[in-house]
Amino acid sequence: MDSLTFKWKPPTCGLIMIGLLIGLLVPSAASSYSIGIGISDTTGPVAEVVFMGYAKMDQKGSGLHLRTFSRAFIIDDGEQRFVFVTVDSAMVGHDAKAAVLRNLQSKYGKLYTESNVMISSTHTHSSPGGFMMDVLFDLSTYGFVKESFSALVNGITKSIDKAHNAIVPGRIFVTRGQVLDANINRSPLAYVNNPQEERDKYKYDVDKDLVQLQFVAANGQPLGVINWFAVHPTSMNNTNHLVSSDNVGYASMLFEKKINKNVMVGKGEFVAAFASTNLGDVSPNTRGPKCEFSGKPCSAQYTCPGQKEMCFASGPGKDMFESTSIIAHKIFDEAWNLWSSGMASEVKGPLRVVHRFVDMPKQKASFYNQTSGKVEEVHGCLPAMGYSFAAGTTDGPGSFAFEQGTTTSNPFWNTVRNFLAKPTAEDIRCHGAKPILLATGRMVLPYQWQPKIVSTQLALIGNVVLAGVPGEFTTMSGRRLRESVKKAITRVDSSLENINVIIAGLSNTYSDYVATPEEYQIQRYEGASTIFGPHTLTIYLEQYAELAEALVKRTTVDPGPTPPDLSKVKLISLVPPVIYDSPKWGKEFGDCVKQPPRTARPGDTVSVRFISGHPRNNFMTGNTYLTVERLEEDETWTPVATDADWETKFIWERTSVILGSSHVIIKWEIPENVIPGEYRIRHNGYYRYILGGVYPYQGVTDHFQVKTPYLNY
Repeated sequence: MDSLTFKWKPPTCGLIMIGLLIGLLVPSAASSYSIGIGISDTTGPVAEVVFMGYAKMDQKGSGLHLRTFSRAFIIDDGEQRFVFVTVDSAMVGHDAKAAVLRNLQSKYGKLYTESNVMISSTHTHSSPGGFMMDVLFDLSTYGFVKESFSALVNGITKSIDKAHNAIVPGRIFVTRGQVLDANINRSPLAYVNNPQEERDKYKYDVDKDLVQLQFVAANGQPLGVINWFAVHPTSMNNTNHLVSSDNVGYASMLFEKKINKNVMVGKGEFVAAFASTNLGDVSPNTRGPKCEFSGKPCSAQYTCPGQKEMCFASGPGKDMFESTSIIAHKIFDEAWNLWSSGMASEVKGPLRVVHRFVDMPKQKASFYNQTSGKVEEVHGCLPAMGYSFAAGTTDGPGSFAFEQGTTTSNPFWNTVRNFLAKPTAEDIRCHGAKPILLATGRMVLPYQWQPKIVSTQLALIGNVVLAGVPGEFTTMSGRRLRESVKKAITRVDSSLENINVIIAGLSNTYSDYVATPEEYQIQRYEGASTIFGPHTLTIYLEQYAELAEALVKRTTVDPGPTPPDLSKVKLISLVPPVIYDSPKWGKEFGDCVKQPPRTARPGDTVSVRFISGHPRNNFMTGNTYLTVERLEEDETWTPVATDADWETKFIWERTSVILGSSHVIIKWEIPENVIPGEYRIRHNGYYRYILGGVYPYQGVTDHFQVKTPYLNY
């Protein structure tokens, strides 16, 4: 029997019993795999570093909303080992993965390799950038930021290391559900250009399925869970300046808190991930686009009549924080229902992985042209970005007068483009409907602007396949890839007809978007950002079909050409370092200059202020800049919230550039389920002395009483 379906109700005596019940329901089934799961903090510089995602140079960090984490899952069947990592970052570049592998190999030898490690980013747009090394991706962040790179690499490495040291016999289960009203298609004009008969196979123009892998130890102990649901982590919009893991990061925290109970965020044994999939054209801003100032509907081309009025989509809440919470709760609620319903199929069978680097501009593929009714040979193009790329999306509109859907070039912008690198006639022909704004494939100064060689990877776990893809696949692109992989597998082994194919988005390499050839013709943002030309997806469909056949047949594939090592290049970095800190005259670091009120109640927001050093002096990795503490009966203080919790905000403000003075504002929104009692807020930080050295400091507020809610009579 290849799979086992079981049905059970969670007992009332605790969540640990859920896992124990799983074990009791199938006592004769031996453990299928060895499983290790780990989580680690990846939060980098929370101040004065530009966020990666919206490409807005003025969107610099000024504090912390939600810490970012790396969540690692190791699966081993005795013959093969596979590592899946999902990390709260905008994307992951080849050089970051290479650095992680160097760290691991220095400790574990050849156990962890390019082939058996898959690193997928959640794609939050509210984390510090500067870690990609490719010029285009680091351009808006004022170049490479070593602090961001190191925090990301070290956090991922540590999460895998924790998973390695936590391996136990265990079992895996797969199930799926549906989430409504949490995502919309932000480029419906492109989507409807796909063939009608293909669109008729699907009820929605975005995927509504949530796929869940459940990990349980052989003794019944719940270990972790991975959820894949197609949504952009752009509930926090481009006006945000607080580091945040956005909607999927908050959903992870909700799930972990549900099981880990009173453990601080990021410290629990149970790890819950909400990973990216084919989210390319999928937005969480479910109210859809409206004109920014007037509130009127945008034009058919998503433009507004005002000279500087943007077409902006908004989420379901009154502001971006509430919208983030609403979307997070929607996907968490369904994930929790799946986890607690007891309806899942056990994953059984061999574990296999296959990986290949692909030089995309050199690839050829066969494409059936519906217009001509003939099969044509197509090929990839040198990377290039179209005009509509500069227009941005309704989640985050761009600058200047660029519009989505632009299929004709402009002489002025062409002149600017040619100054950087002029596309050849072949480039223009190859990219077809895309008017080239940046010929990035021909831009070599100061170094590579975008990758030409990408990572492609498949992992087979019993009847589940993870397709690690090097970019953002649109809804229909993901659907076609899932279908192509499944067909390739069942051609070789018909017993795998019930295979679950999951797109693991933004894995290992970042090469922007992958739209279908039909969507590409419309040149919305996604099509303009499909960098290898109109048949990027066509090439991937053949590449992944080849990998799928090799996976099932257990044949060896050519590893492909190795990408260039950009870590050996002299990288441009224009982010100034922290020179020194000094407190306000007559004050010391850690002094509380705004105390909390004497009493507060659930729903109130307590706001306090401290004299501070620069947060970049120490990222407090695995620690916290703030702690909300409650006084216990034995006169000890118990932490109830940190800077990783939803209820807190850590805001840094520079008060004098010349003097190097700054302060932090700490806000705690008191939750409804708070325990009444005596509280205080602590701030921990580091300051840089003008004569050298970095030193710790701390401060604490006066005590204040949190009382029961007001009663209405």
